[in-house]
Amino acid sequence: MAFDRGLVDWVVEACEPMGSVSMRHMMGCAMLYLDGTVFGLVDESDIWFKADAISNAVWDEAGCERFTFTGSDGKTESLNYRRGPADVYDDADAMREWAGVAVAAGLRAPKKKPKAKKL
Repeated sequence: MAFDRGLVDWVVEACEPMGSVSMRHMMGCAMLYLDGTVFGLVDESDIWFKADAISNAVWDEAGCERFTFTGSDGKTESLNYRRGPADVYDDADAMREWAGVAVAAGLRAPKKKPKAKKL
């Protein structure tokens, strides 16, 4: 699976007033960070925003589906990401609004502990 580079460029451009957007490759997707906080991912055609228990009601109200996939065991799994509403693809204000919701979820997420150094 490849990600849509044009969509990544659009997110970077639209969110520039919010801070520095960076990207890391992960499993064929582009993980997006705003000033170091993960807020979304881009796959081959869509942006998926970070969500959590606090923001789920907002995403549900907007009709944004959950990110799901089928695991190697055949079970359907989901991650705490929601598909971006249609207007984020061509409206910079909408992109910033929803990115803000996602960044807030990213900031609330537990921080990963650094790996212990091997002696």
